[in-house]
Amino acid sequence: MAKTQDFTATLKDMMGAFPVDTTALEGAFKSTATLNEKLSGVALEAAEKSAEISSKWTKDTLSKLTEMSKAKAEPADYAKAATDFASASAEVAAENMAAFAEIAKKLQTETVELLMAAGKEAAEDATAVVQKATNDVTAAAKKAATTK
Repeated sequence: MAKTQDFTATLKDMMGAFPVDTTALEGAFKSTATLNEKLSGVALEAAEKSAEISSKWTKDTLSKLTEMSKAKAEPADYAKAATDFASASAEVAAENMAAFAEIAKKLQTETVELLMAAGKEAAEDATAVVQKATNDVTAAAKKAATTK
């Protein structure tokens, strides 16, 4: 009966000749964590500013509603109060929507800048890793060729 050859030692030698460098993975993890921290900071800042605008808008609306809900001497005064409230609300809405748009624009700009910087850094890191891996594989191949 034929015996199967044991390739364990051969595979062990071959894998040992091509070492794995985990520093690239550690660097990628740190870069990703740093990018996530920056992106979270930008998003949280935008959320905070949006919440401030919403809160101020709500307070302004409530104070105008308080004024509008006061008893009036003449029925026409109610119509005038409602018209004034609607007019003021439309004006404030336009201002607040412009403020929200500015926040969104700033968020978008900062996010794109962060992603562009991260992409550039990742490309540089990948190039360095590939060059190092090429050098390591070449050295291992030369070593394997000379040991035969």
